[in-house]
Amino acid sequence: MTEKHYDVVIVGGGISGSALFYTLAKYSDIKSVALLEKYDALATLSSSGKGNSQTIHTGDIETNYTLAKAKQVKRTANMIRRYCLQHGYENKFMFAHQKMAVGIGDKEVEYMKKRYEEFKELFPYLEVYDKESLKEIEPNIVFDENGNERSEDIVGVGVLDQYSTVDYGAMTQSLADNAQKVENKQFDIFLNSEVTNIKQLGKEHVLMTKNGDLFTADFVVVDAGGHSLYLAHSMGHGKNFGCFPIAGSYYTTKGHFLKGKVYMVQNPKLPFAALHGDPDVLLDMATRFGPTALALPLLERFHGFATVPHFFKTLNFDSKIIKILFDLLKDADIRNYILRNFVYEIPFLNKRAFLKDIKRLVPSLKLEDIKYAKGFGGVRPQVLNKDELKLMLGEASINPGTGIIFNMTPSPGATSCLGNAERDARLVCEHLNVAFDHKSFIADLVDE
Repeated sequence: MTEKHYDVVIVGGGISGSALFYTLAKYSDIKSVALLEKYDALATLSSSGKGNSQTIHTGDIETNYTLAKAKQVKRTANMIRRYCLQHGYENKFMFAHQKMAVGIGDKEVEYMKKRYEEFKELFPYLEVYDKESLKEIEPNIVFDENGNERSEDIVGVGVLDQYSTVDYGAMTQSLADNAQKVENKQFDIFLNSEVTNIKQLGKEHVLMTKNGDLFTADFVVVDAGGHSLYLAHSMGHGKNFGCFPIAGSYYTTKGHFLKGKVYMVQNPKLPFAALHGDPDVLLDMATRFGPTALALPLLERFHGFATVPHFFKTLNFDSKIIKILFDLLKDADIRNYILRNFVYEIPFLNKRAFLKDIKRLVPSLKLEDIKYAKGFGGVRPQVLNKDELKLMLGEASINPGTGIIFNMTPSPGATSCLGNAERDARLVCEHLNVAFDHKSFIADLVDE
């Protein structure tokens, strides 16, 4: 049995936990940190290359982002690029190609043109591509399988060459490896170390793992997806939040139907990403379409029913949760969206239903061109705020001020990993009264 004390213990070996691990190693005077991961490798869940769309979400083509959110996300997105370029990871697990959001039909075309005018100062590289331009850039979104041009008008707003795709699983491992290369520090990684219990003992926290190991720490950061809220609730924190997990699935193609990332206009009523196509770094850049969005009583995908009890604890079910869910479901757009996504998971019907929807983006697709991407997708912990009686869009963090933080990071959590690490590192260092070299962090990773 391991019994060790560390200055900081990080729970969760995904991209968020590894980003903080790296940030504390390189930019703080903290001497000892333990990273505890539930499974036998880092980044096996949402941070895996299979668990997300591999996108650096910059805010330029995400049409559900406000200008204010885009400014915030742009900063953290640039951190991803700066980190990868600093270490020479371009064309290893970070790749450049075109990306765009497209408006289809007169209403969406007008919306995209107005959005371009609003966002072009923040993103001066953005260009507008009319139908004639798109015939050259992304012909498969203009022509059907018979070579006929779509009747509706279509416009794209994007950029032809920018680092926008990352294998976040590989990046997670790189962050952990680079942290352990920092000299004169003890930064240890413990795999197969599922944290089952955290207790506060004076100014320290005591963490027990499933295999019986015991850790103590002066500060704890929990970056464990939906399990962050599960552990928070177990300690009596964050009772004003509930977790409503949404699982996403994907469909893959046999070829390269798109040359880059192509996103559709987001329905502002829906808290989930619109269908889009991405070049998949794990599939030799073949196109992957998705994600779907299905409510499941699980905190993890592809691990059976083991996390069902954790789901019910984190849902924190009461009349307020009923009110939030009822308000969501009474909207016809949201109701129909949920039903349609349920059909996406039913064998035989799923491909046909998905094809019907994705053909709006790529009219040349045929049924035999796509297949359900078995093993791809993940679960995102959508947070329900019981005080404000609404679904929270974006990340949530619980900081009771006692030397422990619980983070839940739905999309764009991977893009925000280094930005969140910056925030948490400053809080940790302030609490422990040690130095954080923010000047060097900014110089290395921030465009300011």
